[in-house]
Amino acid sequence: MAHHLYLRIYVALLVSLALAVCLFGLVHWAYDPEHMSSSNEAFAEVAASILPPASASPADQQAVLARWTRRLQANLALHQADGAPIAAAGEPLPPLAQARRDSMLLGPMAVFTLQLPDGRWLVAQRAYGKSASLGLVAILLLIALMVAAAAYPVVRRLTRRLERLQASVETWGGGQLGTRVAVEGKDEVARLATSFNQAAARIEALVGSQKSLLANASHELRSPLARIRMAVELMQDQAAPPIRDELNRNIGELDQLIDEVLLASRLDATADLARRDEQVDLAAIVAEECTRLKATFDAQPISLAGDAKLLRRLVRNLLENAARYGAGTEVHASLRYEGNGGYEGSEGNKGNKGNKGNEAIVLDICDSGPGVPEAQRERIFEPFYRVPGASEAAGGVGLGLSLVRQIARHHGGEVRCLPGEPGGCCFRVRLPV
Repeated sequence: MAHHLYLRIYVALLVSLALAVCLFGLVHWAYDPEHMSSSNEAFAEVAASILPPASASPADQQAVLARWTRRLQANLALHQADGAPIAAAGEPLPPLAQARRDSMLLGPMAVFTLQLPDGRWLVAQRAYGKSASLGLVAILLLIALMVAAAAYPVVRRLTRRLERLQASVETWGGGQLGTRVAVEGKDEVARLATSFNQAAARIEALVGSQKSLLANASHELRSPLARIRMAVELMQDQAAPPIRDELNRNIGELDQLIDEVLLASRLDATADLARRDEQVDLAAIVAEECTRLKATFDAQPISLAGDAKLLRRLVRNLLENAARYGAGTEVHASLRYEGNGGYEGSEGNKGNKGNKGNEAIVLDICDSGPGVPEAQRERIFEPFYRVPGASEAAGGVGLGLSLVRQIARHHGGEVRCLPGEPGGCCFRVRLPV
């Protein structure tokens, strides 16, 4: 049974049902009129021997009935065979016809009737008869609680293990490929956890091998590329200018591709590790890159903790992308702080770390070119994806925006492509303070 979870659930269900049957049987035995019929017949004979005969005066019958009412702590009423009342003691009781109906409805624990051997009817209601219905409800609730208590440990143990399995799978799906599930027991859930651990280990090994292969291949390409560049420089005077320019452009694209592939591999490899943080003057980086590419900018003096080299690559890639696909329009960069209260003083966010709230650093890089269709604004961040109709002659290797997103997420932020105003395209990067 320890190896099969369904058997344990099945046995727990059977035990709960058996317990319920036993308790319901007990209730039925206590409340079933048929069970009480034999006792009622014997009690009718006893009552006939105690009560005065039918020929006795009503006063004698009333006196005996009152005495037994006090001794039995019950309400009693005596009726003729045709239902006419003879005597009554205690609290008023319903007429004989209604009492007989109530006896069938409420059971012998509430109101019951006995026909004496001489034809008379004795109606009785015990002192606790009015609470008999509440007692039945209480017993049924007790049965439900006992069944629930018997089934809860099995169900909760199963669901608790499934919750831990779910949490581990979600963590693994979030990118932490080294996550494994604790194997508990020997049943189906334990075998599922074992299978998941084996599959996760294989996938982690495959992804690691792929990253290592990509990084090593990109690194090894630098040596032949360096030899090609040297050969091209040696034959500068012999090649025609158009051929020489084309070779230099192709070598530059290969060099850029290798550099971005290596960077992407490094970001993937260190995604689970803490990034190297230093205080970075982001406004200075934006100003330097905009000056290099002749773009306009306005930037608040903002600094943040991060990797200066990666943040510079983020700004450079966005500016080069805007210059490449902006159809020669002006590129503008804006760096500002958004949040509660803002920053004060010339030192930007230095010394104002207490007021966080929804604070964020926002970098917008916009152009007035043809823009990006709405359906493509998310796909352009995929590696090597180009918007349909984009010319390869414009340059670029298709990894720039993918790296921008990786770097932004590496710093806990995000990047989006938005429509420009009045036209063009605007890339917005939000970084936490």
